[in-house]
Amino acid sequence: MMFEYVIARANANANIRLHVGYEVLIIALVCGDETTFLSICSDGVRVSTDAPANETAFTMKASAEAWSEFRKCEPKPGFQTLSAMRRTQHLIVEGDMVAFFRHLMMLELLFSDLSDEPETVDGCKGLPEIEPIIGRYIRTNIGGKRHRIYFEEAGEGQPLLCLHTAGSDGRQFRHLLNDASVTESFRVIAFDMPWHGKSSPPAGFESEIYELTTDKYVDMILLVSDLLNLKKPVVMGCSIGGRAVLHLALRHGEQFRAAIGLQSALYAEDRSLGDPQPELALNRPDIHGGKLAGASMAGMIAPQAPSPERWETMWHYMQGGPGIFWGDIRYYFEDGDLRDGGADGLSTSRCPLYLLSGEYDPSATPEMGREVAELANAAHFEVMKGMGHFPMSENPVLFREYLLPVLDRILEET
Repeated sequence: MMFEYVIARANANANIRLHVGYEVLIIALVCGDETTFLSICSDGVRVSTDAPANETAFTMKASAEAWSEFRKCEPKPGFQTLSAMRRTQHLIVEGDMVAFFRHLMMLELLFSDLSDEPETVDGCKGLPEIEPIIGRYIRTNIGGKRHRIYFEEAGEGQPLLCLHTAGSDGRQFRHLLNDASVTESFRVIAFDMPWHGKSSPPAGFESEIYELTTDKYVDMILLVSDLLNLKKPVVMGCSIGGRAVLHLALRHGEQFRAAIGLQSALYAEDRSLGDPQPELALNRPDIHGGKLAGASMAGMIAPQAPSPERWETMWHYMQGGPGIFWGDIRYYFEDGDLRDGGADGLSTSRCPLYLLSGEYDPSATPEMGREVAELANAAHFEVMKGMGHFPMSENPVLFREYLLPVLDRILEET
């Protein structure tokens, strides 16, 4: 049986059993013509080819070739995790989708033990015991309400303003803030958007629904830049931040020395399959929205990412406030869409555009990044091999190999 050997590894990971809680979860795994049943409870994991007496919660189906590709140390894009396989329809899930979403984090834990781990690179090697990062708050009004916006900075020289991904926070850039090769020439600044990280929501948030729009996002970035008295900063954003730098180049290009788009695309489509829909799944009382958000991001991280950085990236999502991730994604999916002429003018923007796209990103694929580069006549476009949706946090050592030449070019050419 293909999955029989998961027992020893799964039983050694107490977190897997903790995620299941007090219930017994039975999953049918279909590998080609072979069906295996996993029975998971707080006592451990059991594998059998015999149909159990209790009802199966859901079935996960994939071809033998797909499971074989999944188990490789460096599988093809779309096969790196269960979430990635499902997103690309190499894995079909049938049955109780609420149960599937509720246990997705546990499943990613369980099946991450199936694949061979890539060699771990210590992303913290060489860092001082006390890091040179300084964190402070900006007190300001946004939309008539008082906010405290948290930001961290390190270095001096050309300002580099960093924009984090949807549902996460500025911790994603901590390796960059600690990189002396960057901070010797750049004043690196990463802030937590309101409602994210250490930027708590304003008074009265309990009666509001958080929703990010293009206008709110652009105005927020300009406000932070103005309050920090940044002169012609370089702006670098990832995911929704990668979309935001396109809006900034279009609307306010003259205010920025250059823009770096990580995982930039004109649009994004919700490729989640099955009911409930993502916004409902993230906000159901019987599903932990933070766990689901973190588990969903597993499928957007490259298999080459070192395990500590991969799980730290997911941990940031697990800590997000209720409804925040989906409020950001609404901008990503809907309001911030730049198709149908929305990107007209990028090619004439006075803000040079540098684009880096991760090979394993199923949301903003390299092809989508190339589309932006051609439309905007970008100064630079490159596909980052062995990288996913979160290059600065999932694999910071590899990321700097792509980023440092771009930063050098900006200092030389702009």
